[in-house]
Amino acid sequence: MNRRFVLAGLAAGVSGLALPAFAGGHGRVGTFKSLRSYNVNGRAELVKAGSGGTIELLGDFSLDAAPDPKMALGKDGKYDPATLSGLVTKLKGASTYKLPSGVNPDDYNEVWVWCEKFNVGLAVAKLR
Repeated sequence: MNRRFVLAGLAAGVSGLALPAFAGGHGRVGTFKSLRSYNVNGRAELVKAGSGGTIELLGDFSLDAAPDPKMALGKDGKYDPATLSGLVTKLKGASTYKLPSGVNPDDYNEVWVWCEKFNVGLAVAKLR
């Protein structure tokens, strides 16, 4: 059996599988909506891993300058300060933020960009 035949057979077999409808196949995705005069664009993905997880800012993410932007989670329009996951390290492009110990991503349906210095939300992405 030649290699081309094996690879073609594998590709045909994989195409019939039902794959999850998640970005990257990892978690739930949402698109940011700015809450104030800060310009926040792009998408975030909430990824569960074991008993914790991460917030993944995707490659289309961008944030104009803000005084103290941090990543966090919320539910039904309410930000949860226990989920603060670190200072935004890149204002453009993909980056990853580990959730604090004990935070279960399944308990939340929003990703927030939060200004801790002034205690205000800059943007929220409702997860699907």
